Amino acid sequence: MPLAQDIEALISPTVEGLGYELLCLELGQEGRDLMLRLYIDSPDGIGIGDCEAVSRAVSGQLEVEDPIPEAYRLEVSSPGWDRPLAKAAHFEAYLGHEAKIRTAVAIDGRRNYRGRMLRVADEAVHIAVDGEEFVIPLAAIERARLVPESGPSPGAN
Repeated sequence: MPLAQDIEALISPTVEGLGYELLCLELGQEGRDLMLRLYIDSPDGIGIGDCEAVSRAVSGQLEVEDPIPEAYRLEVSSPGWDRPLAKAAHFEAYLGHEAKIRTAVAIDGRRNYRGRMLRVADEAVHIAVDGEEFVIPLAAIERARLVPESGPSPGAN
């Protein structure tokens, strides 16, 4: 989605300037509303105050730049247990963990994959699903999230 990429390029420096990482951005319809959702993270974790600070800064920037031609709602969130995976580094940090991946177009006759992430190589994620290995190009991924595991929070490898 070009508009989402443009917005990400616009606001990433603002989010990073506040000391946070913009994990990913989602722009889409939720019911009757257009929703712009930002997922942020930091080494110290994310609290409500962090989300509020980013929301204030990004809201002001979006009001001035006005990249979204229609009314929308802005939501800033922590990654949560089912953290989004958007960049190669995100997938690499959680190798060995289970993920759900949805592709924009069918690969090997399917768009949905749920399995253990094996490795990231050549701009693709290798994932084991039911004993079979699939190679999913990062550019083909529409949405990817960790599958929450019971027990302690999943940590980076």
